[in-house]
Amino acid sequence: MKNRSIVLILFILFFIISFFLSVGNGAVSISPAEIIKTVFNRNEMNYQIIWNVRIPRTLVAALVGICLSLSGAILQGIMRNPLAGPNIIGVSSGAGLLALIILILFPKYYYLVPLGAFGGALFATLIIYILAWKEGVQPTRLVLAGVAVSSLFTAGTNALMTFFPDRVSGVLGFMVGGLSAITWQDVKMIFPYTIIGVVLVMLLPSRLNILMLGDEVATGLGLDVEKTRFIFIIVSSLLAGSAVSVVGLLGFVGLIVPHIARIFIGSDYRFLFPGSVFLGGSIVMICDTIARTLFAPMEIPVGIIMSALGAPFFLYLLKLRGDNR
Repeated sequence: MKNRSIVLILFILFFIISFFLSVGNGAVSISPAEIIKTVFNRNEMNYQIIWNVRIPRTLVAALVGICLSLSGAILQGIMRNPLAGPNIIGVSSGAGLLALIILILFPKYYYLVPLGAFGGALFATLIIYILAWKEGVQPTRLVLAGVAVSSLFTAGTNALMTFFPDRVSGVLGFMVGGLSAITWQDVKMIFPYTIIGVVLVMLLPSRLNILMLGDEVATGLGLDVEKTRFIFIIVSSLLAGSAVSVVGLLGFVGLIVPHIARIFIGSDYRFLFPGSVFLGGSIVMICDTIARTLFAPMEIPVGIIMSALGAPFFLYLLKLRGDNR
């Protein structure tokens, strides 16, 4: 217990350091002391850069990392499959398709994107779960069903881009997952959904711990398995949908962050959830900083950096599972 608390404190420190690194690095380098001074003194020369450009972007990066990490941790728990993640099994694809339908076909109703993304994520998760059900949920069937559903939604996305090529340029950043042109409006859009999702998750870790023991054991301990699993599906969809609605199809965060957190903090969701919160936010902030500065002055989408890190990690997990058989 004491060691886990120390790890959580280290994760929090890493989160704070990542925040200042993200805000302080770019075309103009700004020290942490200058950042704090500038925030409280609006007459400072760097105020517009820090307050209106970098802080909103950094906050959104942190909130997106939190949402996707928690969504991935939940999916891996309820499906009892370490390869589950919002983008791997098609949840993000469902959210992305509904969000793109609104952005491309009904751009005047862009404010409905978070609700549309949530609906798409929930719909995708429910379809995957139904397809994978056969006298219980089999992890292999879940992954296969997720791949099939993801392919279906990706086909829908490609069809939209084919039929409306004149509107594609406006959503290219959404397709790869990017944080350019983020404003305070985006912070206001994702913040309420993140808070609701985090609060709900933090109230339910013990139930997920019981669910991880298996359906029969959980039922024997008095847990309503299907009701609990459905609640977690809704919360996971809310988190994934809210992230997709702002940053687009950012991949691999929900897959790799819970695994890294487990290495340091274990599989107890009472610690894994808060650990995923701070680690997920930190990783996305760091990756976005790299995306902005690696080829400066040119900026690349953060989704490219995450994919470059996530794909090898996913292959490592596949090899590890194969070696354990």
